[in-house]
Amino acid sequence: MTYEEAILARIANVLESRKPDAGADPKQSYVASLFVKGQDAILKKVGEEATELVMASKDGIPDRIVSETADLWFHCMIALAHHGLRPEDVLAELARREGISGHQEKASRSTQGDSSNE
Repeated sequence: MTYEEAILARIANVLESRKPDAGADPKQSYVASLFVKGQDAILKKVGEEATELVMASKDGIPDRIVSETADLWFHCMIALAHHGLRPEDVLAELARREGISGHQEKASRSTQGDSSNE
C-alpha cells in the first residue's frame, strides 16, 4: 500500500468510527453529525465543496485549489462511507479504467445500462 493509499484508508477508518452505530457523539464530531442528519446533508456538503472547488479553480490560486479539493474529497469519502463503500473501491475502479479511452469507457457503461452523464 502506498503512503497515499494508507492516508485514505486511515481517514476511511476514522469515518467508520464516527458512524452512529459505532457510538460517535454528533455533538462532539462534525462527521457524526452529518451521518445523523443523513444522506441529504452529506450530499449538500459535497455540492457545496464542489462549488467551492470550481470557484477556487476559476480564481487560479493553487493553495485554494488544493484546499478545496481536499474538502471535496473528504466529503465524498463521507458519502462513500454512508453507503458502506471505501476509497479502495474508487481506486479499484480508477485502476480498471486506466489505459482505456474515456470515450470507450463511457460507451461501455452505456451498454451496461448506466445512464449517468459526464
